[in-house]
Amino acid sequence: METLFRSFRTQLEHTSTEVVRFLHDQIAWDSRLVAILGARGVGKTTLLLQHIKLYDREDESLYVTADDFYFTKYRLFDMAYQFYNLGGKKLYIDEIHKYKDWSREVKNIYDQIPGLQVIYTGSSILDLEKGGADLSRRKVEYRLPGLSFREYLNISQGWQLPSYSLEEILAGKVEFPYKEARPLKLFNDYLSTGYYPFFQDTEYLLRLRSVINQMVESDIPIFADMTVASAVKLKKLLYVLAQSVPFKPNYTKLARDLDISRNVLPDYMGYLEKAGLVNLLREKARGLKLLEKVEKIYLNNTNLAYALSEQVPDIGSVRETVFLSWMRVVCFVTSSAISDFEIDGRTFEIGGKNKTRQQIKQAADGYVVKDDIEYAFRNMIPLWMFGFIY
Repeated sequence: METLFRSFRTQLEHTSTEVVRFLHDQIAWDSRLVAILGARGVGKTTLLLQHIKLYDREDESLYVTADDFYFTKYRLFDMAYQFYNLGGKKLYIDEIHKYKDWSREVKNIYDQIPGLQVIYTGSSILDLEKGGADLSRRKVEYRLPGLSFREYLNISQGWQLPSYSLEEILAGKVEFPYKEARPLKLFNDYLSTGYYPFFQDTEYLLRLRSVINQMVESDIPIFADMTVASAVKLKKLLYVLAQSVPFKPNYTKLARDLDISRNVLPDYMGYLEKAGLVNLLREKARGLKLLEKVEKIYLNNTNLAYALSEQVPDIGSVRETVFLSWMRVVCFVTSSAISDFEIDGRTFEIGGKNKTRQQIKQAADGYVVKDDIEYAFRNMIPLWMFGFIY
């Protein structure tokens, strides 16, 4: 166990607390069981270590990764029990999905060691809760997305810009340090290389492609018990979507072109969505239905488009993708019958600076979201301002 403590202290020493993600202050850190889910690379590990460094007593806390060599010999429950007997109070487990039968062991820790808090992170596909013990009644769960434009600016520029509500954004009340920089240049940088916290890496897109491969070739196939052949088809599906987004689903044609069973294709789409690789835009529910059919398929964020596309991504697709990736974090977004998106009865048409109000003329509460403009005017709102929603 000494090796676990030594590794923990070493990682803590190298953790910066200069900028902390927005989700931190929304988490009930005192709950007995906390789950933080998210795609690879969005900063879950850093969030845990920052919290420990800022708020916990090091002698009462322990951070471990579930794929540590230690667990090839010892069980997670036995480690937790030993840590508790040594005076431990808070156990942080990173990448829990890499430990076999993790949910059963976490349940046993929760039930049999009531004096120990457990906070774990895992892949966003874990919310499917395939097999194992049911933790839904015990845990509080949070989801960490990639960086918003605001968070990217705070990290890259050293600023401390606040977030804004949707109502404040629609009123054009987002404040920007115009005297220091212009938003459009920084926004264009964010679109290609700003969504993941490792954006300052010199080989950013190369590393991102590696992250994508790990999700498609390892994370999803292991979770879904896929064969090697199925994993290859999943990767091919993602590649085809990346060249076609926004993609209006024609599952029959897509299944035929990729030689994939029509019946399993919706499952593949669900895996890609849960893994943080695509966003499925659904129609607004009618009647008693909770969810309508998928209207369009987008990549999860614009950085994926630049990493996966064979050529420069279509700017219209990029604009819609970034709007959806931000707004779905805090709002329920559906397709619109007359425009691009609908949120709580409001209609949003996305475009460049020359986009007119034509498509929202019939909307009771409509907005034109424009790229390439710096300031809001009436119901025409700059696209970059929505990047301050979280």
